[in-house]
Amino acid sequence: MRLERMEDRLDALAVKVEGGDSLASALEQAKATPAYFAAYDLSEPLVTVCMATYNRAELLTSRALPSLLCQHYKNLQIVVIGDACSDDTEARVAKIRDSRITFFNLPERGRYPAAPELRWMVAGTAAMNEALRRAEGHFVTHLDDDDENMPERVSRLVERARQTQADLVFHPFWVERPEGWRLREAKSFQRQEVGTGSIFYHRFFAGVPWDIDAYRLREPGDWHRLRKFKYMGAVAEREPTPLARYYWSKG
Repeated sequence: MRLERMEDRLDALAVKVEGGDSLASALEQAKATPAYFAAYDLSEPLVTVCMATYNRAELLTSRALPSLLCQHYKNLQIVVIGDACSDDTEARVAKIRDSRITFFNLPERGRYPAAPELRWMVAGTAAMNEALRRAEGHFVTHLDDDDENMPERVSRLVERARQTQADLVFHPFWVERPEGWRLREAKSFQRQEVGTGSIFYHRFFAGVPWDIDAYRLREPGDWHRLRKFKYMGAVAEREPTPLARYYWSKG
């Protein structure tokens, strides 16, 4: 692994302290077996879409889930985990009546920090990790409960992964701002270039959970996790097509 930027070096040091060497060793051992690469030989591998949600039933069922059900690629497992939702999320999801969707509501919300900025960094960690535990797909991807995917997203990412046998594929995406939509080109697998909703990866990496204490390093939980992928030596390929929309309606 070549580390040219100071930021990369600091990331690598942080991951090493957190046990990154054992993760890298586990990936190396897994890729030494034919079983790891079997997923790339399947014409229609199962893809798990992991979603965490908290009291945003309207956006979840009117925007996010419909964008998954409209995917050109049909072999999906859609795992929606409520972070102890207290609204009508469960009832609304049940009305969709699609056997590919499963919903489970955690009995207790994750214990996130009280400060809003710090809570934003790790909110949803408990639900995200539960979704990973339930993922059965050969490949795994994610969607926030208020965002949407382009209809061709999964099919393009499956094809890119199969063509390159990359461990992870990332892509550009549109971001809504008060002044309008902007394209995030995601030119490289770096902080602020990629996020949870713009990656697609081999199921091996589902064994690397989010860390609820990531906020202590003053970094978002998604990059805290992704820099572990990078340290492990994950081969990342870029799909050039913008395949998702991130909406301004956060909160």
